[in-house]
Amino acid sequence: MGSAAGSSRRRAAVPPAPVSRLTRPRLYEQIVAELHSHIRAQGLGPGDRLPAERELAQALGVSRASLAQALVALEVVGVVQVRHGEGATILESPAEGDVLLRAVREHQDSLPDIIDARSALEAKLAWLAAERRTDEDLRAIDDALELMRRQVESGDRALEGDRAFHEAVTRAGHSAVLARLMAEIGELILETRIESLSQPGRPRDSLEKHRLIADAIRRQDATGAAMAMTDHIDLVSDVAFARHAETEAEGI
Repeated sequence: MGSAAGSSRRRAAVPPAPVSRLTRPRLYEQIVAELHSHIRAQGLGPGDRLPAERELAQALGVSRASLAQALVALEVVGVVQVRHGEGATILESPAEGDVLLRAVREHQDSLPDIIDARSALEAKLAWLAAERRTDEDLRAIDDALELMRRQVESGDRALEGDRAFHEAVTRAGHSAVLARLMAEIGELILETRIESLSQPGRPRDSLEKHRLIADAIRRQDATGAAMAMTDHIDLVSDVAFARHAETEAEGI
């Protein structure tokens, strides 16, 4: 990107003053670089908040959709946390620009493999949960569904409710080895959850998929539970693969 990238870094530090629009190729990567520069130039650190998305998008000269995509990437690598109604809060100071961009790229490139692993593990766990679930397991699943319902109704992405549901299904499978494997890839799975639940309307869709899984587990329909879980993971993968294809098209 040469001098254009250097110019971008110099102008990123002064939101909300408007700047020239970023252009393709590598739009996604450039926005991440702009945000990195803004955080560094403004001396922001853990606990500080970035400007509201509307203000920040105007300052960087990009659409809110493109900005949101870059914020998701920063959330995935642990730099920020995005909460409904609160915007993005910095969790840790970002690494040097090149290191940060490499981390973003590595996470993006790993998505297909992560989804394959998640689908295989969680479909089997849903099957086992239908066969082995106890009354206590069903209560935990119902509690997770209720938490997610409340979060969806409030307009939240419902990450906590989503995580609670999948953890409850994992426990209901009563397989120590599969539970350990799920814990091992937990942080990687978080990426697919953020990717999916950040899309408009997706938290509500995900809640409905969860209810279908829970119903099959309650009926002790192992085949139905596994199929419902696979269908749910396919919904997640649609978003992740679409992002992967988009970034490939941008040359990232």
